[in-house]
Amino acid sequence: MMNIIRADQRYSKDMGWLKTYWLFSFSNYNDPSNVNFGKLRVFNDDVIAPGGSFPTHSHDEMEIITIILDGEITHEDSMGNRSVVRAGSVQGMTAGTGLSHSEFNGSDKPLWLYQIWIYPDSRELKPGYDQKDFKLASFKNHLLPVASGQGITDAVKIHADATIYRSSLDTDHEIDFRTDQERKIFLYVTSGNLVANNEMLHSGDQARIEHENHLNIKTDSHSEFILIDVMA
Repeated sequence: MMNIIRADQRYSKDMGWLKTYWLFSFSNYNDPSNVNFGKLRVFNDDVIAPGGSFPTHSHDEMEIITIILDGEITHEDSMGNRSVVRAGSVQGMTAGTGLSHSEFNGSDKPLWLYQIWIYPDSRELKPGYDQKDFKLASFKNHLLPVASGQGITDAVKIHADATIYRSSLDTDHEIDFRTDQERKIFLYVTSGNLVANNEMLHSGDQARIEHENHLNIKTDSHSEFILIDVMA
C-alpha cells in the first residue's frame, strides 16, 4: 500500500531567513493525522538564508539526523562539539537524556538541508554525536546507507532500528529495494522524477509505503531521492 503526498500538499512556511516544508507536524503546525510514520517523527526540508540561524535550543529522547544537500552549516552543542557540516555530509545526534545545540549559516550562500527525527529504541541514552562525509559519487545509481542503527559500519550510527539511504539515479536506471513487509518505507524525491512500483513521483513528492516487501524504483531523467526504512 502506497500513500502519495504531492509536493503542493506539503505544509510550507516562509520566515524570510528560513523557507521550509514540514512533512510531519512540527512547531506550530499541528495535524493530529500527520504526526509520524512509524518511528519516523520529523522530516523537514529547509533552506536557510546566509546569516540565518537556529539559536541554542534543547532536545531529548530523539535521534536527529541532518543531511546537507547544498551549502554548509556551523554546529555547536553542549557536548563540546563544534564543526562545519558541508554538502554531502551527514550529522547524527543522540539527544538521549538531553542536549542543547545551535546551527548557523555563516556562508554567503543559501543552505539546503534535510532534518530527520526518529524515535530511539531505548530511552535515557547518553547524548552522542557522529558525522560522516560522503562523496557525491558514492550514492550514484545505488542506495547508499548514510545513517543506520542496523549495524552498517560506514553509516552514521543512530540508536534506532532504521536506515536512511541516499541515491542519485541516471536516466533510465532502476534499482530494487527489499525489506520486511511489517516495516515502513518512506520515499522523498529531491529532484527529477521517479516511478516507484508503477506510481509516478515528481520533485518534492513523498510516498509512505506499508505492507510491501519489494520496491522497484526507476527514472526517465536524472533524479535524486531519500529512502528511509523504519520500524512500524
